[in-house]
Amino acid sequence: MNKKKKTVGIFASASFLNDMGSDMIYPIWPLFVTEVLGANMTVLGLIDGIGEAVVSISKAAAGYISDKIKRRKIFIWTGYMFGSLSRIGYAFTSVWQWLIPFRILDRAGKIRSAPRDAIVADISNHKDRNTNFGILEAMDNLGAVFGILICIFLFQYLGYRNLFLIAAIPSVIAVLLILFFVKEKKDNGIKLYEGMRFKDLSSNLKLFFILSAIFELGAFTYSFLLIFAKEFGFKVAFVPILYLIFTASASLFAIPFGKLAGKTGRKSVIAISFMLWALVSVLFIVFHNYIAILIAFVIYGMHKAALKPVQKTFVSELAVKKFRASALGAYQMAIGLMALPASLIAGLLWDKINIFTPFYFSLILTIIALFMLMFVQEKPYLKKL
Repeated sequence: MNKKKKTVGIFASASFLNDMGSDMIYPIWPLFVTEVLGANMTVLGLIDGIGEAVVSISKAAAGYISDKIKRRKIFIWTGYMFGSLSRIGYAFTSVWQWLIPFRILDRAGKIRSAPRDAIVADISNHKDRNTNFGILEAMDNLGAVFGILICIFLFQYLGYRNLFLIAAIPSVIAVLLILFFVKEKKDNGIKLYEGMRFKDLSSNLKLFFILSAIFELGAFTYSFLLIFAKEFGFKVAFVPILYLIFTASASLFAIPFGKLAGKTGRKSVIAISFMLWALVSVLFIVFHNYIAILIAFVIYGMHKAALKPVQKTFVSELAVKKFRASALGAYQMAIGLMALPASLIAGLLWDKINIFTPFYFSLILTIIALFMLMFVQEKPYLKKL
């Protein structure tokens, strides 16, 4: 096994383990917040939104600092450790207010993302870069599938808090994998240089940042989809299975969409992902039966599979190489900062108007983002690679 495949393999294994731990929790997270701790949908949206906003800031800061000090590895293993510690915190939380600091710690674990993605982008070439990101995404989702299965089978025996404690273990193993098996090239001393500035981004990449932020403003947290399904008749015990359905779908389609992006271009697959989310919104607005909701969760998984790895590839290819981690982090910040208002707005629309309003709002923003995507230029940049 060559060095490139080994590095991607270690990252994929660590991602699998971390997501297995986190997704032992995520299927029951909205139920824990609303039913056990007594929060309403606005509070749920606030907590999830704060978490995703922290994700964006963490990714941007880690990417920027990583480029400046030319170190990647420390951000990666530290990020996995944060995730493990946060789950222990969840287990001992008795009121929803105390979820906030542990949610912040949990999502601050995403400091690993931009440095890890920069390493993968650097060791890859144009032909295999999207495939490598697709492998990571597939292993993320495969780990999630295993985590959800563990949740489904053990939740009734362990309950919320014991399951949270067990979920901390896989991320500790991920920390050890990174510490002992990922070798980072060291310079003779740390050489600092001026970090990336906004003017270092091309106008094309800036446009992509803006339209992605607009789309994300309507892309509220998955928690709303699960609570919607529960409101329309799905039993509490079946909610983790719905989470499993969309995660398995995301895992199944991640690599195929990555290969499609390599053949037809990144932009076309991003457009497909936007249209899939629009279809999810339409299904939730128009159809209120079990079959339609099940289909919507499958399509939601396809949307995630198409969007996340291709976004990373697109940004890494449009960015200047020496600022690659900074650009990836800045991009994650641009879309992540929309997560707090997105979920908060969705929660307010849900509580103050009705259950369907968040989907109408999201559908409008998706159409706007699709229109703006038409003006993003892809081929002139890719020809220069």
